[in-house]
Amino acid sequence: QVQLVESGGGLVQPGGSLRLSCAASGIIFSIYDMGWYRQAPGKQRELVATIPSGGSANYADSVKGRFTISRDNAKNTVYLQTNSLKPEDTAVYYCNAHRRRPYPVRDSDYWGQGTQVTVSS
Repeated sequence: QVQLVESGGGLVQPGGSLRLSCAASGIIFSIYDMGWYRQAPGKQRELVATIPSGGSANYADSVKGRFTISRDNAKNTVYLQTNSLKPEDTAVYYCNAHRRRPYPVRDSDYWGQGTQVTVSS
């Protein structure tokens, strides 16, 4: 059974930092592309950052220079370091594990339950 468990969210003042973690089990973590997404109230879920199984990380323009995604394959964990947080970063942050499969096999795609990040003074 695949599980993605996020942690590290909370309430933080503008300009503050949080480190989000996502621990994965039930998958061969090292071969999955990992990502963080977020969903604010009344808005669609949006990509924050991704880090492929091999290759460079990618970031949404809104978080470039402030957020850093990293992974530890030995610990089956992906992290999101969030710095210089703004009120507009307030959202539920979700961890995603994705693996492309050759046609006609469907891609493997898993989600965590999310962790709330609230940026407010």
